[in-house]
Amino acid sequence: MELALPRDQPSKAIKPIDQKSVHRICSGQVVLNLCTAVKELVENSIDAGATNVEVKLKDYGADLIEVSDNGCGVEEENFAGLTLKHYTSKIQDFSDLTRVETFGFRGEALSSLCALSEVSIITCHKSAKVGTRLVFDHSGKITLKTPCPRQQGTTVSVQQLFYTLPVRHKEFQRNIKKEYAKMVHVLQAYCIISTGVRINCTNQVGQGKKQAVVCTSGSSNLKENIGAIFGQKQVQSLVPFVQLPPSDAVCEEYGLNVSDMPANFYTITGFVSRCDHGVGRSTTDRQFFFINQRPCDAGKVSKVVNEVYHMYNRHQYPFVALNICANSECVDINVTPDKRQIMLQEEKLLLATLKTSMLGMFGSDVNKLIVNQKLPDIKGNFTVLQEEVESPALETLRGSSSQNLSAKEKTAITVAKLRESFSLHQVKKAHFHGVENAKRQQSSSLQKELPAFFSILDSPNKKTGSSKEAECGREEDPSTFMFWGKKLKKSAEDRDSGCGSTSAESEVGLSTPENGSCSSCENAIGSPLEDFPIFREVQSGSLETRGDFWGAECKLNQSKESQLSQQADSSPPKMKRFKMSQPLSQVATPSKMENDRDSSVLSQYDVPVELEKKTVPLEFSLSALMGRVQKLSQEQEKKEAALKFRKFRAKISPGENKTAEDELRKEIRKEMFAKMDIIGQFNLGFIIAKLNSDLFIIDQHASDEKYNFEMLQEHTVLQGQKLITPQNLNLTAVSESILMENLEIFRKNGFDFVIDEDAPATQRVKLISLPTSKNWTFGPQDIEELIFMLSDCPGVMCRPSRVRQMFASRACRKSVMVGTALNANEMKKLVTHMGEIEHPWNCPHGRPTIRHIANLDLISQE
Repeated sequence: MELALPRDQPSKAIKPIDQKSVHRICSGQVVLNLCTAVKELVENSIDAGATNVEVKLKDYGADLIEVSDNGCGVEEENFAGLTLKHYTSKIQDFSDLTRVETFGFRGEALSSLCALSEVSIITCHKSAKVGTRLVFDHSGKITLKTPCPRQQGTTVSVQQLFYTLPVRHKEFQRNIKKEYAKMVHVLQAYCIISTGVRINCTNQVGQGKKQAVVCTSGSSNLKENIGAIFGQKQVQSLVPFVQLPPSDAVCEEYGLNVSDMPANFYTITGFVSRCDHGVGRSTTDRQFFFINQRPCDAGKVSKVVNEVYHMYNRHQYPFVALNICANSECVDINVTPDKRQIMLQEEKLLLATLKTSMLGMFGSDVNKLIVNQKLPDIKGNFTVLQEEVESPALETLRGSSSQNLSAKEKTAITVAKLRESFSLHQVKKAHFHGVENAKRQQSSSLQKELPAFFSILDSPNKKTGSSKEAECGREEDPSTFMFWGKKLKKSAEDRDSGCGSTSAESEVGLSTPENGSCSSCENAIGSPLEDFPIFREVQSGSLETRGDFWGAECKLNQSKESQLSQQADSSPPKMKRFKMSQPLSQVATPSKMENDRDSSVLSQYDVPVELEKKTVPLEFSLSALMGRVQKLSQEQEKKEAALKFRKFRAKISPGENKTAEDELRKEIRKEMFAKMDIIGQFNLGFIIAKLNSDLFIIDQHASDEKYNFEMLQEHTVLQGQKLITPQNLNLTAVSESILMENLEIFRKNGFDFVIDEDAPATQRVKLISLPTSKNWTFGPQDIEELIFMLSDCPGVMCRPSRVRQMFASRACRKSVMVGTALNANEMKKLVTHMGEIEHPWNCPHGRPTIRHIANLDLISQE
């Protein structure tokens, strides 16, 4: 934002910024971090046709980045424009962007690196007899040119990245390990997608030994590249992606019209890990998306994949490597400087295709049922027959996978699955229990008929339209209603009042099925009402007590109604009558339905109300009125001013927890908890405390639980259980380096390892001890989660999520419970403890610990 000039000062002339300053300003926006620098150099090597790319880092890239390849090299006549701004051989004009197939095309990377660091290049073209070493200044011009022996290819060296920008350089060195982890993740994407290209990356810390980071063998197979980076264990968990056309339900979800969708607009290939529990990952650190073989950040695609995966495995995330191919004219890659954000045409079609395909892939695994049947043989022994049964519903789904299923068809498939699984369960029960079970079922038939009887009678009484009547092939007389497949004639009074049958059905539990649904009832039940013994008991009078009770209640209501009607008839003529739209009682009973069906019930009553007019003299003073208005206005202004400067505005509501925590974090410092005055205990569960003029309510259990939890987190050292033989973890080279740099944190969590630095990458670390604590056990997945957390915050003490769950459970059990009476000293101790922990605003399970109630000054003003 430009600063406004003083009015007395003349405005300055608008002039162009000099080219040197423009170059330095824009270069910092092209190369943003270590990840971008390495990415740009690797892309240049692949664009040059290299089949072997070597990436060498010193001190994680803070000291040196060197990328060597065996590509075509640079001809001597192109030396001058090699590092100049917007010099490139990829495109010539803007129209070429729609047909570009190379990673780079803007001619900005090498020029920007020159402005931010010390750059030198050694290159040898296939037509040259000897290589050449070039040294460039910050503007991209050659300062030194000397012959240098080299085979065909190019080597680019970048030293002291960002040293020309002091603030960024300091921040870069401070967060170098975090930058390094991000760079490795992006480099892994290029290793996966670059088939036929061998990529090797090493890192050297100080004068130590070079450590392998990633290495591929140049395979032409995507799956082999994944195995080279993440190991064969990861490969065994993968299934190939099978593309299906989007279904009707998914198209409706995304607002797509099936008839207007172009065919084969997108082609998706790749691999996804299975949805079995334990196969997935605790984080999204192994998800790679490509568009036309270009690595990118596909946020919406990633969201769809994870949402579908969580439908089958909600505690983990999948490994994903998907390449989305589309016509280059439908893709815009020139969106951000790093070209990681890509815009697509028909993006909703891509998401719908992806969701339908994922549902089909994972649904096929979920719908396979393993049935164990124990069948008696001739000798009476039980033989276990295990067979894999594939449901007909799944066959229907597969058979129509190329067709679009409607919502009704999907519902039918789901019902078929449930019925089939139920029938299989019944077969197993029959084999286990035999004839004795049948006898028990026969003896308890009355108990089974009772809920069936009431479930049928409890069907809702709804008016149906002409569509349902047309389905049954007849029109119903409005004076009839259906009861167990039989037509019963309503009396005229029942139709007029509308309460003669409805209220009885609501009280007794009887209701009339929908018109036109009689045939379905008969088919579902297959017997008349008299077949139920419970109904015969009602007819015989054994359940008469219920009817007597309802009859007594009805008589009471009828007496009230008769009294009210007599008052209405005897009311004087000067009294105004008001109509009541609802009767005082709509209670009807079976006896009323049978014996009093010809009698009508009043639906409206005339209620007499007497109105009297009264005249009151009114004293009016304009000056007094104006003074009153002025006083009210001043009070309102004071209230608004007080509300304007209120420190706490959030209400005690689940929807405002985040706002309340932000306000508390802003206004309350740790030392303020010790200064709070204890007012008392409320409801044996909450502490009322006062700080200056503010009142707070504190949950005694949640606050004590959070204190105990953080103490356990900080001081507990988990004991490890030694393994009989060391276990190979199959970690990547980067994960191994992170683990070796944070061994003390792993030991505090109960893990111990044996390190062999001379072993090849992915085999240097072996597990020799696992933490155990009573019923809690841990494994390699917790190690991977710790590695992911330490890649973001190296050297910071952290715990795996399952260890946190264990500590939260222990802290909850040892804390002060709700219902415990506390004295003043105990309450003061709990409040003071809140000032000794890092995050006192909620307990480990998410319940808030403290909330603001009121401000005493504002209350006194009101």
